[in-house]
Amino acid sequence: MAGTAIANNYAVQPALGVVAADLHIAPAVIGLVPTAALVGCTIGFALLLPLTDHLAPSRLVGTQLTVLSAALTGAAVAPGAVVLLAAYVLIGAAASVAAQAGNIAGRHAPPGRRGAGVAVVAAGMSAGILLSRLVGGALTDLLGWRRMLLVFAGLALLGAFAAALVLPRRRPHAGRHYRATLASLPPLLRDVAPLRQAVAAGGLWYFAFTLIWVALALALARPPHSLTPTAIGLYSLAGLLGFTVLPLTGRLTDRYAPHAVITVSVLAAAAGVALLATGLGAPPVTAAGLALFDAGCFAAQAANQSRVIALDPERSGSLSSVYLVLYFTVGAVGTALAAPLLDAVGWRGTACVAIAALLLAVGFTGRPGHREPPPRHPYDR
Repeated sequence: MAGTAIANNYAVQPALGVVAADLHIAPAVIGLVPTAALVGCTIGFALLLPLTDHLAPSRLVGTQLTVLSAALTGAAVAPGAVVLLAAYVLIGAAASVAAQAGNIAGRHAPPGRRGAGVAVVAAGMSAGILLSRLVGGALTDLLGWRRMLLVFAGLALLGAFAAALVLPRRRPHAGRHYRATLASLPPLLRDVAPLRQAVAAGGLWYFAFTLIWVALALALARPPHSLTPTAIGLYSLAGLLGFTVLPLTGRLTDRYAPHAVITVSVLAAAAGVALLATGLGAPPVTAAGLALFDAGCFAAQAANQSRVIALDPERSGSLSSVYLVLYFTVGAVGTALAAPLLDAVGWRGTACVAIAALLLAVGFTGRPGHREPPPRHPYDR
């Protein structure tokens, strides 16, 4: 379910050129579609993720997946840029249910298995992200971009039925009302130092992730490459390495301090971008670079998310909300800058910006060998 939900933020990316031509939208405007999805995700993380501390998982997840299906249907019938962008804000907000799934898994995991539980959900999310581009590109070529979105709408609706059947129906015990929970969110960044570190590091590598993938889709659609949406989507298969390393990442995070796992993962991502910076003319090199890049970003995110949840599992929804709001806010900046940077400094210059962000992220991963104790209520005064 998490993979199906998060896929909708990325499935349209290989088809951006086709959508722009069909709706007569300028390249700079169509590049805002992924940004709109991330803005929506940010809204969802701010307002909906804390609900995991208050509502039964079956009710919360099922409702959001139903809304996601309706928003995708709205995007499929969009007559122009305004409706399309508005629909993608709503799509992104509803797709934030993927983060709720990770939070639910971390909360209900047995002691000492939180990292593994979060990694399982992260693996599903990574599979959704990777395969969404391939499936989205292929369905666009086969059915057109509008019918492609309707297919994803149907999958979201199926996920809503599954959530109602299999997820826990017990409402979590919350020590405060929802409004009080929202009011408690802003001080968290000030009061919890490990959360600040997690936000800074995660935001920087997600900035690099969104920057590279949006710029890649746009660069491959232009001459001299001029690839079809299906061909562009095929490059997402290179990221399957990230899917395969996530179970190991979860075990290592449970055994060792997150700093080591995150540092190695981010450096691997930077090495992948360095390969991409050599150019996009050699598909094997591009695929190898994307494999390292995606594996590093996915592994770092799984370890970082486990670290945030461990700060206070009983209020992990609130902590994760602050983390992911800022994480996706920085990621939205990456999507918005992708097209202008590609035009201004070219593909290699854009890749160098991503490398700089990844190397800067290493400085915010925390002290080597240090494991933060989980405070009971780190932000209660």
